[in-house]
Order: sequence, then structure tokens, then C-alpha cells
Amino acid sequence: MNKKWAILILTLILSMTVALAGCTSKKDPKEAMKNATANAVKMDSYEIKSKVVIKDLQIATPQTESNPAASQMMSMLKDADLTVDGVYQTEPMQSEFTLGINLKGDMSMSFNIPMVITKEKLYVKIPQVPFFPVPENLVGKYLVMDAKELAQQEGGKFNPGSLDTKKAQQLSNELLNVLYEDYDAQKYFKDVNVKDAKLPDGVDAKQVVQFNITNDNVKEAAETFVNKVLPKMMDIFAKDEYRDMIGATKEDIEKAKKDLNSTNKEELNKGLNDLKNYLKINQFSVNTAIDKKEFPSYQNAVINVEMNDPETKENVKLSMELTNQYSKVNEKQTFKIGIPKEDETVTMEQLQQEAGNAAN
Repeated sequence: MNKKWAILILTLILSMTVALAGCTSKKDPKEAMKNATANAVKMDSYEIKSKVVIKDLQIATPQTESNPAASQMMSMLKDADLTVDGVYQTEPMQSEFTLGINLKGDMSMSFNIPMVITKEKLYVKIPQVPFFPVPENLVGKYLVMDAKELAQQEGGKFNPGSLDTKKAQQLSNELLNVLYEDYDAQKYFKDVNVKDAKLPDGVDAKQVVQFNITNDNVKEAAETFVNKVLPKMMDIFAKDEYRDMIGATKEDIEKAKKDLNSTNKEELNKGLNDLKNYLKINQFSVNTAIDKKEFPSYQNAVINVEMNDPETKENVKLSMELTNQYSKVNEKQTFKIGIPKEDETVTMEQLQQEAGNAAN
């Protein structure tokens, strides 16, 4: 296993732990995670506000150092933020989100992309984006994509079930169950005084739990994920209902499991041991507020890592902060956008035709 594989493993762990951190309470950690995970599936409706801020991003390689375009892109991403505000309900299945993109630097720009999801259709509002000209008569309309039609056009490769948010929630539940099963809650979790957690106004919290990965436990966390958690996750993905949802075949899953089993353990362990030589975790912590009903009401993740590989001359610095805030859980939701009307929509075929005419 090379060093890039080790970094990929770390990335997977960091991604999954954000979700894991939302599943604990004052009870015994493992028992609390089971209860909270089960409750998460019972979140049939909610409002959500999410934000990702990239505070610093530096990627230095022999290729990027001589590439002005790469430097410009990193400049735009520094201090950039991505926001998602939305409403979700299970029955009837409907959700709407507004994606906000705010880029900084010399070529700063900001735009919002509203979208609506139902059981059978996805609507995305067409924005006016600099450097990506769109015919004026289409700006502000909703690009509508029908799941069944997409499946036919793609020769069955697109699965309408991939838009089933309830099933996705169930998949997440099963993945989280196997994730915390093999992790020692005492090593990674601690309570934070609610008054010291700096929660936003309006956040209901009976407890705040902090999850930490440090330079001292990252190797153990990676080993646990690769050797224990990942094989169990592969078995979950192999289930018919989930395999179809993610667009994988039985052969795809079996090949992935075979590749995992055939991984050279000696090479794997060497790669994990090398982590301490080129990876530095300045901070990786996730604070999760749990409300009185055992639902996660707020999450704040701070990630600050550096990777310096002396052999490949690849040096990476990443500092970012993520927040999620849930409210009105299992209450009646108000949809501000609603389902777009036919005269407010445009099909992919119409969009391609109009764009082609404009280009000519």
C-alpha cells in the first residue's frame, strides 16, 4: 500500500466520523449511538442549515508550482464558503434546498442554485454563472430531470431509487452501526459543557459531545477502519436494495471485496506507520449538540491538517470548518419554492438545443 492509499483511508475516516459524532448521548456510548442512530431514521421531516468554509488550501507539487491556473483556483477557494439551506419531508417525499456558492480572491463571485427533489423528479434552477454563458431565456427556469426517463436514456444504468432519500437514510443508519461497533468510544469521545460549546442562538441541546482524532490515535483509527469496519460495510453495500441504489452490480461488489482481502497486510501496515512521518493533524474535532429528543440538533467540525511527502515533494495544507443545524424535526414543513409548474421548467434536451443554437 502506498502513501496515497493511506491518505485515502484517513479521508474516509474523517468523512464518516462527522456523521458518527452525531450519534451519542450521556448513556453508555455504544448503547447511546444505537439509540440515536435509530432516532435519526425517525427524522421524517426537518429544516437544515449547513455551511462549509475553506479557511486555507495549499497544494504544492512539482506540477502545481509551475501551473498558474492551479494557483488561481486555490486562491479562489481560500476563504470560500458553501451553504445549503433547505427543508425535507419523507411522506409525500419532497425536499427543497438552496445551494449557495461564494468564491473569494481576485475572481470573486457568488450565486445561488435552488433545487427541488420529489420521488420521481429533480428540479434545478438554472443560474447565470460567469464564464458559463446560458441563453438568457433559460436563466431562472428549472431544469427538470425525470428519473424514469433518465433510466431509459442511460440504458438502465441510472436507477430511480438513487433519489430515494429514505432508503439513503436507512443505508446511512446501517453503515453507522458497523462503524461505531469497532471503535472505542472512550478513546475518541468526551463531553463538552453546553455553556462552553458556543452554540448558535436557538439550538436546543441537553448535551454536547466532542469527537477527536489526533496524531496519537490516527494510526489506530485507520487500522480499525481498514481491517474491521470496511469489510462489514462492503457486506451492507452488497444487499440488493442498496447495491441497486448506488448503481453497483454483484460483480462490482465481489471484485471490491476480493481486492480488499488480497491487500498485502505488510504493505498496508507499513503505509499506516508512515502516516506519522508525513501527516500532521493540527486539529480534527467535531462538536455535536444533542437535543432532549435524542436528535442531533447542531454539529461543528474543525479540520486542520498538513501532509508533506518528502519522496513525491507533495505538500498539502487544508483548514476548513463545517456546521450543520437541524430544526423543526418531525414538524409540518413549509416549502417556499414548491414544485415548479410546467411553464417554469425546461428539459435537458431543450437546454442542450438552446445552448447549441446560442453557440452558433
